[in-house]
Amino acid sequence: MQIGQISPAEAAPKPPARVVTSQEKAAIVVRFLMTEGAHVPIGELPEDLQAELTQQMGSLRRIDRDTLVQVVEEFATELEQTGLTFPKGVAGALSELDGKISAKAAAQIRRRTGVRASGDPWEALRALEPEKLISLIEQESIEVAAVLISKIDVKKAADMLGKMPGERARRITYAVSLTNSVTPDAVDRIGRALIAQMQDEPERAFDNPPVDRIGAILNSSRSAMRDALLDGLDEEDESFASEVRKAIFTFKHIASRVDARDVASVLRVVDNETLVTALAGARDELTKPSADFILANISSRLADQMRESISERGEVGDEEAETAMSDVIAGIRQLADSGEILLSEDVDA
Repeated sequence: MQIGQISPAEAAPKPPARVVTSQEKAAIVVRFLMTEGAHVPIGELPEDLQAELTQQMGSLRRIDRDTLVQVVEEFATELEQTGLTFPKGVAGALSELDGKISAKAAAQIRRRTGVRASGDPWEALRALEPEKLISLIEQESIEVAAVLISKIDVKKAADMLGKMPGERARRITYAVSLTNSVTPDAVDRIGRALIAQMQDEPERAFDNPPVDRIGAILNSSRSAMRDALLDGLDEEDESFASEVRKAIFTFKHIASRVDARDVASVLRVVDNETLVTALAGARDELTKPSADFILANISSRLADQMRESISERGEVGDEEAETAMSDVIAGIRQLADSGEILLSEDVDA
């Protein structure tokens, strides 16, 4: 070949870069980034886009270098020209604002737009107390209740069944044996429906129900006022008054509601001087049985010391006695709230 002549290979025009669709471009970019060792959070995409991306990557076989360069340069140019990006759709916006707006506002937006909550709904359901879970499934079918029982931990499930009416608990227990055919999608829908039902509940101003609030107030009231208010409640609503009585725990209830084995625990949280004052002031037919109960369930040596201190203490005024008794009750309540002791439900109003 003479100098200056062009070979046939050099004279042949270079073939144009392959024309690719936007879906193929996405698959090429993802594959390129993964090859370069970059972390691509594909799992954060909607499931339909994950499936489409996987199909595109599976359909592509070989991409020539010119096409790769063209796609990558186009991708880099778009990145350079991007000033600010927003999350795609309402679902993306809710995800971005998670923890920055109230749960109630997020729930209202989901209901209005039909966007379902992301993540596993059963994580939130498992964190609820048994009483709350029972209220969620009160109006649900036995089958839904069986799925819920199957998805929470064993101890909580047993606690729930123990608090339900016997017939319903038995039917739910049997229905659990029929849950093998339930699909994961159905379980997910049930979980989301229960979460939506919980979010639909109106916001409440008080954390505790009225019975507990009234009970707490009357626990701290003088006995004369407490009795008068209970008599008034009996006249207005006998059923409500009965529930309030169950929530009330005063010094006279110690003998009937505190286990004899827990008296030692009570002595640990109530100082000796307060206990002596309370026992010295427990002289009437309502409070004396509880004082005798306490003395009967401690060691003989300690009981003798207590009786000696009570004798030396002398007569105690009604107001001082009630204050000391209230402090003893506060200590017992503290033990019960922490779970260290369990109060009996048998209440003698």
